[in-house]
Amino acid sequence: MEDVGSINEISKLGECRVPSPMEDIQFVSDEEHVLYSSNMKEIKSFFDADKIPPFFEKAGPREKVYFDPSKLKCGIVTCGGLCPGINDVIRSVVFSLFHHYNVRTVFGFRYGYEGLSCRYSHTPMELTLEMVEDIHEKGGTILSSSRGQQEVSEMVDTLERMNVGILFTIGGDGTLRGAQAIAEEISERNLKIGVIGVPKTIDNDISHIQQSFGFETAVSESRKVIYSAHTEAYGMRNGVGLVKLMGRHSGFIASHATLANSEVNFCLVPEVGFSLEGFLKELRERLEKRGHAVIVAGEGAGQELMKASRGQDASGNARLGNIGSFLNDQIKSYFNKAGIEVNLKYIDPSYIIRSMPANAYDSILCLILGHNAVHAGMSGRTNIVVGSWKGEFTHLPIKFAVAERKRINPNGTLWSNVLESTGQPKNMI
Repeated sequence: MEDVGSINEISKLGECRVPSPMEDIQFVSDEEHVLYSSNMKEIKSFFDADKIPPFFEKAGPREKVYFDPSKLKCGIVTCGGLCPGINDVIRSVVFSLFHHYNVRTVFGFRYGYEGLSCRYSHTPMELTLEMVEDIHEKGGTILSSSRGQQEVSEMVDTLERMNVGILFTIGGDGTLRGAQAIAEEISERNLKIGVIGVPKTIDNDISHIQQSFGFETAVSESRKVIYSAHTEAYGMRNGVGLVKLMGRHSGFIASHATLANSEVNFCLVPEVGFSLEGFLKELRERLEKRGHAVIVAGEGAGQELMKASRGQDASGNARLGNIGSFLNDQIKSYFNKAGIEVNLKYIDPSYIIRSMPANAYDSILCLILGHNAVHAGMSGRTNIVVGSWKGEFTHLPIKFAVAERKRINPNGTLWSNVLESTGQPKNMI
C-alpha cells in the first residue's frame, strides 16, 4: 500500500461550542471516517498487525460550529488556469454561507492571490446572492485569476486587517501550496483564521482526491472533438486525425477521452514514454492496414523528444513544448520523405474546453464540494482540502494533497484498458 501517513490528522482552530443554525439535516460526527483502501487484503493486514488502517475524516455539517456566524466574514479566491465549474463552486460557497449559516459578508478577492496583496490595489468584490445567482451558467471565474506567488505575510496582513475568519481557496497544486503557506503563517501569528482548499484541476492530478471538478466536462467535450477528428480522417485517403488534450504531467483526460471513443488508435500520455521512430513505424503500419488513424496526445507527452529549454511560467512550472505541433510536423515530414500521401488534420481544443460551463455531473460535484468547504470552515477546520474518495466526501490535510502528483500507473488497470481499446503496442520504443 502507498505510504499515506496520517491523512486523518486534521488541524482545528479550537473547540466547537456554537450550535449550528442548520436544521432538519443529517449531521456528521467527528468519529465518522472513510477508509483509504477498499482492498480486503490490505485492510486485513493492518488488523492482523493490531493497527488501524489509514482513513479520511468524513466531510459534512457538524452539530456545533466554531465561528459565531453573526460576527463572521469570509473570503474566496480563485487561482491558476480556467476550468469548468469554478463559478459553480463560488456560487455554492456563497449560497451555503448565506442560507445555511446566515453569514452576510463574503469577499471575493480578484485576480488570484494578487487580490490579497496590497501591491496590486485590486479592490475586493462583496459577493451577494444576487451577484452570484446565475454565474453557474457561465464558464470561467467572475473573480478572475492569476498565476504566481505573492508575499505570504502581506496576504495574511490583508486577512487580518479585513477581519476575515475563513478563506476559501479554489485552485490546483500551486494554489494549495499557497494556501498551506498562508495557514502556517496564520498559525505562527496565533490568529483564528481558517483556510479551506477546494481542489481545482482539470487534469485530475491532485493526490488522494478521487476526482476534481471540471474533469468530467473536459472528457465529455473532448469526445466531440475526437469524433470530428475521426470523421475527417475516415473521409480521406491516409487520413490522420491528431488531437492534443490537456494533461501537463498526468494523462487522465487523454486516457478517459480515448476510452469514451473507440475510434482512437494511439493515446500518448506523459507517464508512458515512446520514441518518434517507434511511433511513426506503428502509425505507418496502421495506415497501410486501415487507411486512416486517430491520435490523442496529452500535452505533457513526448517532452523528452523536444529538448530545447523553455524556462518556467509564473507559477514555477516548466514550460512545455507543443507536442501537437511537433507531431504534426514530424508526421508530415516522415511520410513526405517516404513518398506517401497523408491528409492530416490537427485540432487543439484546450482553451475551448477549459472555458466551458460545467456539465451536469460537475455541477453536482461543485455544489457538494462548496457546501462541504463551508461546513469544514465553520467547524474550525483549517489547512485542509475537501475532496471525494470511494463515493464519500472527505477532509484531507493540504500537505498530503501536494506531497506528490497523482499520475497514471503504466502497469495499472486504466492504462491496460487504454491499450485494449486502441490496440497500440505497450512499448513504442
